[in-house]
Formats: sequence, C-alpha cells, structure tokens
Amino acid sequence: MWHLSLKFEAFNTSFMRKIILALFSVAAFTFTNAQTHSEHDGHNHGAATPAAAKPDDILKLQETEHDFNKIPQGKPVYHDFLVVNTGTTPLKLDNVSASCGCTTPEWSKEPIAPGATAKIKVGYNASAEGVFEKTITITYNNTQSKVLKIKGTVWKAPEGSAPANSSVDLIKKQNL
Repeated sequence: MWHLSLKFEAFNTSFMRKIILALFSVAAFTFTNAQTHSEHDGHNHGAATPAAAKPDDILKLQETEHDFNKIPQGKPVYHDFLVVNTGTTPLKLDNVSASCGCTTPEWSKEPIAPGATAKIKVGYNASAEGVFEKTITITYNNTQSKVLKIKGTVWKAPEGSAPANSSVDLIKKQNL
C-alpha cells in the first residue's frame, strides 16, 4: 500500500506541474495576441514617442574643475567659478550645494541677465591632511544641473606655536 501511495504522489506532482505550465502558456499567448489584435491596425502602440525637447543648455562654465595644489591644514582657501548665461532669457541658479560641510559655495540669488557673467565663490577649509576631491552641484532652470570639482592636497600644519624669536623679545623690552 505504501508503495502505491508513493507512486500516486509522484504522479500528482508531475500532473500539477504540467497543468501550471499549460495555464502559463495560454496566458502568455493571450497577452501577446492582445497586442497584435486587428483593432490596433492603423496605429502603432509599440513605437516610442519622441522625448520632449530638452531646453537649451544656457549655463556655460569657464571651468568645471580647480586644483588648489598644496594647501596648509586649517587655513581656508577660495576659488571663483565664472558662470555665463548664453541664452536669451534670465538664468536663475536654484541651488548650489557641496558634497560635504568643509566646502562652502556662495552665489547670488538674483537672475543672471542674458549674456552676463556671475561668480560662484567656493571655499574649502581642510581639517584633515591628505588628498581631497569635493564636488559642488549647481541646479538651475528647475531641472538642469552641472557639477564643479575642487581638489588638492592638504599638508599638516606644525603643532604648537612658532618658536620664540629673540628679536621680537628685544623689541618688546625697548617699547616698555
């Protein structure tokens, strides 16, 4: 009896697999046939519609990257990136954001007139020594963006104050 039951289970599992496969095949055929049905003749649902035309890129940057080379640790450095509006309408910089808190961009919130130039002042204050590379993202015209990059190497500032200078001490004594 046990042997007969085992054969029935094997038959039942195999039979269920065949039924599921048949149902899946019928469903796939039905869905693919629905896409080619004659009521859709004369127009093509499968063709991609042309994408909306992207507005002209009117923000031009004179440079997208600045290398500070070697800078001392803990001393802020700055660089001005120049932005030109090459369009025929005013250009508004919606946001200028840095990749980390050690980088601080400053820019005018006023629209840039057609043909005019504006600047984005980027400051960097290094707290750790070594090579750095930071990005600044400019968002404009509500949806467009460009990325600026600053990089360099921070050298470690000497610890403690400068050594005593006997000449300075002598001048101080004379002025008393």
